[in-house]
Amino acid sequence: MARAHRRTTPRRTRTVVGLVLALLLCVTTGCSWPRDTSGSLDAASGGTLRVGVSVNPPFTTMENGEVGGSESTLVRGYARSIGADVRWRIGAESVLAEEMRNGDLDVVIGGLTSTSPWTDKMALTRPYRTVTAPDGSPVKMVMGAPLGENALLVSLETYLSEHGAQG
Repeated sequence: MARAHRRTTPRRTRTVVGLVLALLLCVTTGCSWPRDTSGSLDAASGGTLRVGVSVNPPFTTMENGEVGGSESTLVRGYARSIGADVRWRIGAESVLAEEMRNGDLDVVIGGLTSTSPWTDKMALTRPYRTVTAPDGSPVKMVMGAPLGENALLVSLETYLSEHGAQG
């Protein structure tokens, strides 16, 4: 029994040393996780957050030329948290999903749910709130973010986890 322990100890030591070296390599080369492939969070932070809006009361509304609703309130708060101004783009979900896929938007709102059909064009946040549908079933609310822009997605999800249930 002691002999088996001696054989596995060098293997464990090599594994630990390998993990430590990988971590040191990452730290010294400036790796950061999560990472945005196109730098969306860096571009929006201190700049402009480009938000697509599909009108869907009470989540998103359009009154007197102003975007309103609970999700616009959340997005405005998120934009403030990263020092960004918001530029709104109003459109149908299908159009906004295509614009997101093309890299023209940073966030899409409009009462999107976790069963959204647009997952081939945008990443969906984790559900930030559950509401009740007219038929009494629970519906999980999400927002859209660019595919591959993980730092932006994580940043938005963090904000929503702290503020979304109030929205």
